[in-house]
Amino acid sequence: MKNILNKGNQTTGKYVAFVLLYLGWCISYIDRAAINIALASIGKEFSLNPSVLGVVLSTFFIGYAIMQLPGGWLADKFGSKRVIIFSLLLWSLFTVATGFAWSLTSLIVIRFLFGIGEGAFPCASLKGVAEYFPKAERPKMTAALLSSNYVGSAIAPIVIVPLMLHFGWRHMFLTFGVLGIAFVVIYWFVVKPAKVQEQGEGGEGKTGPLQKVNMKELLKMPLMWQLVIAWFGLSLVNKGLDSWMPTYLLTVRHLDLKSVGLLTPLPFIAAGVSTAIGGWVMDRFFDGKEKYLLMFSALLTAFFLYFMYTAETVMMVIGFQSLVYFFKSFVLAAALSLPMKLLPGTVAGSASGMINLGGQSAGFISPVIIGFMISAFDGSYDAAFWFLIGAACLSAVSSMTIRGGKREINL
Repeated sequence: MKNILNKGNQTTGKYVAFVLLYLGWCISYIDRAAINIALASIGKEFSLNPSVLGVVLSTFFIGYAIMQLPGGWLADKFGSKRVIIFSLLLWSLFTVATGFAWSLTSLIVIRFLFGIGEGAFPCASLKGVAEYFPKAERPKMTAALLSSNYVGSAIAPIVIVPLMLHFGWRHMFLTFGVLGIAFVVIYWFVVKPAKVQEQGEGGEGKTGPLQKVNMKELLKMPLMWQLVIAWFGLSLVNKGLDSWMPTYLLTVRHLDLKSVGLLTPLPFIAAGVSTAIGGWVMDRFFDGKEKYLLMFSALLTAFFLYFMYTAETVMMVIGFQSLVYFFKSFVLAAALSLPMKLLPGTVAGSASGMINLGGQSAGFISPVIIGFMISAFDGSYDAAFWFLIGAACLSAVSSMTIRGGKREINL
């Protein structure tokens, strides 16, 4: 009877932890999206041109990328809870600090430290999935967790725009930072530490102590580098559109801020749906053939990017952007779910960090390149869209090189 009760408590506990991890991701994307929507106002206040604004956006991703491998390693070594708490607290404090920026230099430094603070969270949260869920459940739970990226991004304009209109961009950052700190307190008291679950005989889950991470072997795996490049290419698209679409809609398509707030969430809703089902689709229809899901999703991303770029009306732009986000998000779901399916949970944080390092490196590169392209071509986004189409094709080529077949990798 006691075992049954303990099992019930563990089942409830893992879903409570998952819900809070999901909310943490949503908060992180709302905090991150805030500067994209506030970009035009910040540029006006500090008299910054598009190329300089691109640097401001990219500075966050430098710090974010730097923390991917260390964050994953720390989560593998010390467990997810400690790293998650540290990350949540640090980025919330620098969200508050963004509201006090007094110059371009201070803004760049704050955004870099913001990235350092938030950078450990994704790897640590995916490590949390490995701690709370048995191996068979990890791909679908990983993809479900990643869908929070887009739920947060969809919610962000709805929350951010009214705050900006009524209180200004500075008070908006202060509000989100305080809410983040409150969430840290909740997570600290509610979530209990756990150990990695691996599959035992008879399909039963078993827990084990944290093991030494074999990073050397991980770095030697061709599969890992193929996934890094595939996600790097799609992240050039992801971060480029996330960073510049609000400004594009305001300056090129001549929407007002309220319209941007209403239309911007639609592509993120499409992305949230595809990411949520991505792990299930991969297991159900592409088991042993995951490369084809990655490759065709990347090619369809490039295809719809072209139609988005050439669309004649704003609604067509948003419609094709929604299709772009839908298919690119299958790549995100598969790229991060596949290692959770094939690798031991003891390296879940490090493997996630390695792949996400590729994605976040693109987060630094893409906004800067697009910013310079816009400045170089007198406000035209033509070159920027062709750059994004090429990036999606790079992802497809890398995915094509992945070996097929069912396999499980032990380190």
